[in-house]
Amino acid sequence: MKKFLFIFLAGFLLASVSQAQKIGYIDSNFILSKMPAYNQVQQEMDKYAQAWQREIEQLQQQADKLKQEYRAEEVLLTEEMKQKRQSEIAKKENELRDYQRKVFGYEGMMFKRRQELMRPIQDEVFEAVEKVSKGKGVQIMFDKSGDLVMIYTNPVHDYTEYVLEELGLASDRANMPGNRPADAIVDDPNNLPEVGEEQSEEQPQQQPAKGKTTKKKSNN
Repeated sequence: MKKFLFIFLAGFLLASVSQAQKIGYIDSNFILSKMPAYNQVQQEMDKYAQAWQREIEQLQQQADKLKQEYRAEEVLLTEEMKQKRQSEIAKKENELRDYQRKVFGYEGMMFKRRQELMRPIQDEVFEAVEKVSKGKGVQIMFDKSGDLVMIYTNPVHDYTEYVLEELGLASDRANMPGNRPADAIVDDPNNLPEVGEEQSEEQPQQQPAKGKTTKKKSNN
């Protein structure tokens, strides 16, 4: 219900502002995918994740070893020794869970490191979007990749290609049907159809009807 209400309000907002203000949208995920710096961040984060995962696996192996040794020697241990070994196993398992949360948990090391590496790239994209918005007179710019649910988007309002140009990047998406840059129809006079121009099949030319000929009677 909340999602439906959000979509309704967003649609109402778009309908209202479009009457008086110029609006547009971008696809930030597509823009980021074209940025070499973003791909480098992805590769670097994969390396961090692999290194941290190896450390977690080592802690898991240590905990498993303690449990295996305990099960193998349990019948020979006194009650006091059992409690001590169980305490060691619980401590190692807690250490494992704490480290997992520290690395991959909410606002953990993985999250903070990615945020740190992405901040300069996000700032660069934001500056490019701001320049395009001001240059094209766009008062409101939405992100198609964001939380806003955009049920339908007219390519006429897509400014993604302009942002890529501002960043010094290019893509072949503009050449695909239905993905032409925003304002292309308005800015390019060659895209406007000529007045009265219609496409129609060639009709065969009709031959004029031949008149009847009469012979003049000879007086002879």
